[in-house]
Amino acid sequence: MSTRTVDWTALRRRAEQPAAEGLRERKKRLMRQQLSDTATEMFMERGFDAVRVSEVAEACGVSEKTVFNYFPTKESLLLDLGEATMDALRTVLTDAHLSPVEAALAILSDELRSITSWLAAQDDATWAGAVFLRFGMLIRSTPSLRAYQRDMADRQVALAAGILAERTGTSQDAPEPQIAATALLGLWPVQFQSLGRHLGQGLTPDQLHRAVSADVGRAARLIDSGLRTFGTAAKTG
Repeated sequence: MSTRTVDWTALRRRAEQPAAEGLRERKKRLMRQQLSDTATEMFMERGFDAVRVSEVAEACGVSEKTVFNYFPTKESLLLDLGEATMDALRTVLTDAHLSPVEAALAILSDELRSITSWLAAQDDATWAGAVFLRFGMLIRSTPSLRAYQRDMADRQVALAAGILAERTGTSQDAPEPQIAATALLGLWPVQFQSLGRHLGQGLTPDQLHRAVSADVGRAARLIDSGLRTFGTAAKTG
C-alpha cells in the first residue's frame, strides 16, 4: 500500500457539504468523513477482517460507541456510496420530467464524475487507477462486504420499485415495477465493470468518463423502451 494520503471521501461519493451549514452540522460531517476515511485506509492496508472497529475509533480519538453512532455497521464505514445512491434515487427518480432511464443515467453520471474528478486531481494516473482497482478488489474478496452490497442492492431495488409504482399508479407488489426497478439498478454494476475494463488503458479522466458512459448508455438503450411503457402494460395486464 502506498504511503500517500488518499482522499477516500472524494473517491467514493459525491461531496456532501451543503450550501448553508451550521457549526454543529459541519463538525458532524467532518467527524463522519474522518471515521470513514481512516477506516478505509486501514482496511486497504491490512484487510477488512483484520481491522477492528475499536482500532478505527482509537485512531480517530473517539469511542467505539461514537463510531457506531455514525455508522450502523462496520461494512458501512467503507460502503457508504450506497446510501448516497438511495438519497439520489429519492430525489431524481421522482422527477416526473425525467424518464426512469434518464434519471438513472443522471445519477450514474454524477457518481462517475466524482471518480474521474478524483483521478484527474492525482499527480500519478497509474497509481490512482491502481488504488481504485484495489478498492474494488477489497470488496470482491471480502464475503461480508459482498453480502452488504447485495443487501444494499435489494434495498435500492425496493425503493426504486416503490417510486416507479407511485409514478405509474400501480402496486409496488405488481411484477412490472419490480422488474423495471431490477433492470434500472442493473445499470450500476455495468458502470463499475466498465470502469474496471477501461482503467489502465491510458485514457484521460474525460476519455474515461466518455468511454464508461458509452457502455452504460448502450445497456440503458436495451431497457429504455420497456421502462417507458411499463406503466401502461401494468394497468392493462
